[in-house]
Amino acid sequence: MSLLPPDAIEFIGFVAPRHVSEIHSASGPVIDRDYLRLLAQAHEWGGFDRVLVAFHSTSPDSILLAAQIAAVTERLGLMIAHRPGFTAPTVAARQLATLDHLTGGRVAVHVITGGDDRELAQDGDHLTKDERYARTREFLDIARLSWDAAGPFDYTGTYYRIAGGFSEVKPVNPAGIPVYFGGASPAALAVAGRHADTYALWGETQEQVRDLIARVRAAAAPHGRSPRFSLSFRPILAATEEQAWARAEWILARTRAVRAARGLGPAGTPQNEGSRRLLAAAAHGSRLDRRLYTAIAVETGAAGNSTALVGTPEQVAEALLDYHDLGIRTFLIRGFDPLEDAIQYGRELLPAFRDLLARRGRAAEAA
Repeated sequence: MSLLPPDAIEFIGFVAPRHVSEIHSASGPVIDRDYLRLLAQAHEWGGFDRVLVAFHSTSPDSILLAAQIAAVTERLGLMIAHRPGFTAPTVAARQLATLDHLTGGRVAVHVITGGDDRELAQDGDHLTKDERYARTREFLDIARLSWDAAGPFDYTGTYYRIAGGFSEVKPVNPAGIPVYFGGASPAALAVAGRHADTYALWGETQEQVRDLIARVRAAAAPHGRSPRFSLSFRPILAATEEQAWARAEWILARTRAVRAARGLGPAGTPQNEGSRRLLAAAAHGSRLDRRLYTAIAVETGAAGNSTALVGTPEQVAEALLDYHDLGIRTFLIRGFDPLEDAIQYGRELLPAFRDLLARRGRAAEAA
């Protein structure tokens, strides 16, 4: 898979190694191979372009899970979450490039620097946020040199010193392995401007998205770069709008019940800027813009991708088109019932969006 052209539409799903979500307590083995296969194949059959394989300080290894997903699918792209700081950048670059060859060029990397000091401490990382982003910049500098350099290279930074570094294995596509990047703090935006091929936002309001896109473009301009933009949502669909909102309220109640059963109290103040941005939006109400639903983000402390678009497949497709008008070209969507929702998205939401976009294009040509 090559780096996408600026206006290409991309849908990314989410594949986890077992059945768990805000409304489902984890059960069964930590890695359920049958469930992993079913979830991956549901996304491939549904027409998704890629799937995110997540990283957490206590979770199974994302690169190894991605290799298994590739083994049970034929064309599905991989967006492998990777946190700099625990694997040498030269080693990580070779691992990703190796898997890229073994999968026929299906690898992309989602670089996550980490926004929760407590989670990072579980892996022995005690740097400050700004230090972590400075390390991420160096990590990506070196990874790109490993993928691009025709001969040995040296690199001297604060966190890494490389003497005669070189990788025999290069990405399948000469354009390199696509780098997705998230983070909304000033330190994060500086790295995004330098390295992000696709900058990833969570599901914010249209006003917030417009603002952040402008800031990322300003950070990228001095480097002569024009990144794509991705937006993450948890679509809640039903046959009618009334049924969809009823399901959204049920999911909220179920989320509260599952959190109580896990012994989780009220969510505290998040450390990362992305979560704080979601909660800032939620402070203006639980239903914003066309059909943005923020109540579940409030309940969970905006821990990750936690805002929803609610309605019929056609209505949610129209809401996605609003964000497309702002410059979003990649949509990362996952459900609260992961397998069932992935199937429904493939059958109903993705075709509805693509049909809307095609009809708009035909209308523009006719005009």
